Amino acid sequence: MLRNVLAAAALATFALTTVACNTVEGVGEDIKSVGRAGKRAID
Repeated sequence: MLRNVLAAAALATFALTTVACNTVEGVGEDIKSVGRAGKRAID
């Protein structure tokens, strides 16, 4: 029983960490895109 609970907790932690990393990466790409668009507008 404890083994199943620990396995489920580890899986949930892994899933949440993966989602968070993808979200942060996506935000970084969005910021880069805005920067490029601003540079093009200025040039």
